Amino acid sequence: MRDKRVSDIIKLLISLAACFGAGFIGSLFTRAAIPGWYVLLEKPSFTPPNWLFAPVWFLLYILMGISVFLVWRKGIKVFHVREGLIIFIIQLVLNTLWSYAFFGLKSPLWGLVVIVPLWTAILLTMINFYRVSRTASFLLIPYILWVSYATALNFSIYLLNP
Repeated sequence: MRDKRVSDIIKLLISLAACFGAGFIGSLFTRAAIPGWYVLLEKPSFTPPNWLFAPVWFLLYILMGISVFLVWRKGIKVFHVREGLIIFIIQLVLNTLWSYAFFGLKSPLWGLVVIVPLWTAILLTMINFYRVSRTASFLLIPYILWVSYATALNFSIYLLNP
């Protein structure tokens, strides 16, 4: 029993570290572009203030980490667990890649090219996680809602900045 608890704590910490690690890498591109390039873009009226992004992403990465932990703890030998973890990793890579595409390349177009498959990968992750843990799937609802909002924002910025 004690070994299981220690194992769960390690898995939770690794899950959270992976999510925050992806966020940290993405933030390297984001932070550099905000004061110059991003500030100068035309943005739609529904653009949130810049200060809101960090706390929202902090919360989303916590929810993502807990979600992936809940699936991983069911056992890597279970097919749906392995499949879900692979899809989760793909969406996490796409999450980081979006920051590079949009902010690093300073390209709303490339941001759109990445955010659509990202949204799809999140949905596939949720569907797959649902087979293993409904709670894990439900924890990703705020994430897919935020990425849906970000997709609309990205698209609007693309249209406003030809």
